[in-house]
Amino acid sequence: MSTNAIAIENLQSGAQPWTETLHEWVTTVDHKRLGILYILYALCYLVIAGTEALIIRVQLMHAHNNFVSPQVFNRMFTMHGTTMIFFVAMPILFGFANYLVPLMIGARDMAFPRLNAFSFWLTALGGLLLYFSFLGGNGLYGAGNAPDVGWWAYAPLAAKAFSPGHSSDYWTIALLVSGFGSVGTAINILATVLCMRCPGMHLGRMPLLVWLNLVMSGMILIAVTPLSAAQLMLLVDRYLGGHFFDTQAGGSATLWMHFFWIFGHPEVYILIFQPSRSCRRSSRCSPGSPSSAIR
Repeated sequence: MSTNAIAIENLQSGAQPWTETLHEWVTTVDHKRLGILYILYALCYLVIAGTEALIIRVQLMHAHNNFVSPQVFNRMFTMHGTTMIFFVAMPILFGFANYLVPLMIGARDMAFPRLNAFSFWLTALGGLLLYFSFLGGNGLYGAGNAPDVGWWAYAPLAAKAFSPGHSSDYWTIALLVSGFGSVGTAINILATVLCMRCPGMHLGRMPLLVWLNLVMSGMILIAVTPLSAAQLMLLVDRYLGGHFFDTQAGGSATLWMHFFWIFGHPEVYILIFQPSRSCRRSSRCSPGSPSSAIR
């Protein structure tokens, strides 16, 4: 076979339709690609949340400004806070963790690659559900209405009587779905760091960035699970006649505050632990090679 024929065959094999490329990225379980997807996802929502913040700041430029109505201001405030915490800050941390942690400990991939992909798409679904409220917040036949109960959604403000329609339901379900994704990713990072380090890299020799991700993942398990429980309780109150947060029926409005801030206060440290500093790799090791152990 001539060299020209070989060159043509290589060129044809290298050309790949964009649909196949898209399919590969959508169905990927590779930790590097999922890390990039997390980061791109967070950056997209950063632009959206930044636009909402701009609307808020324009309204607050001077007293008695009528740039937006009080109702729209409450919606922008709710969506901005929720987006920044759950769909910008946490996904971008997970993105760097997915990309860097296996490389820094000499692992071939995350411990559970399919769970890793499933967790990312749960987080992506949560963001889409939240912003679908602009179209379906008041139900099928009503105009859309974004959540307006604040990103903390204090009870009884988020109860059915004070927040009719479905806007708060989209907020609740979106955070519940993304919370499951966050817990799945945290379990994956913990299992990867504790069980898949290369030979010679014991815990005392791990890079500081890996330690930060390990601590961050443990805090996510502690913090996000109470929030998910509170979201389920709120859904029961709104649709199944529950009274967890209904003070007139024997419930407690402060119960929501306790559950939410069991999440909210550790969340501050989850967000500052990871980007607080960077660390220099003290070793280079490849998976499965005893000669790459740290000396």
